[in-house]
Amino acid sequence: MPQKINISTSDGKTWKIEIDSEVLTGKKLGDTIKGQEISADMSGYEFIIAGGSDIAGFPHKADVEGAALKRVLLKKGWGMHAKKKGLRLRKTVRGREISEKTVQINLKTEKIGNKQLNEIFPDQNKAPEPPAPAETEKPVEQTQEVATPAQ
Repeated sequence: MPQKINISTSDGKTWKIEIDSEVLTGKKLGDTIKGQEISADMSGYEFIIAGGSDIAGFPHKADVEGAALKRVLLKKGWGMHAKKKGLRLRKTVRGREISEKTVQINLKTEKIGNKQLNEIFPDQNKAPEPPAPAETEKPVEQTQEVATPAQ
């Protein structure tokens, strides 16, 4: 199954790539990987695995061991939006290990390689072109003659 990889840089841009190989299977959140493992164009790059999601949309949580689904009790922080003070909810998350059921992997750029990412992915993150002004014909104003009563 193809995995979607989101590569984020420190300037806030995100680059997307889709790979078919299972090169990241078995790695854990927080591990450092080389860019050559993903693509030959990314030689010199180093990335940190920051997060991911599985096939059903459950997120990976760094403090849960393994690759299986677990129901953890959350009270505040990551993955929890408390509506009342003291609220605790049991949420389903996947462990920190990347498995074959992982569909999306989020990477953070740690070291930049020889080529810039906008050279590797030229069709992504382009500046939007301003829309061309539409040429419309203005309606011609018609003057109406007001009839005045004759005296």
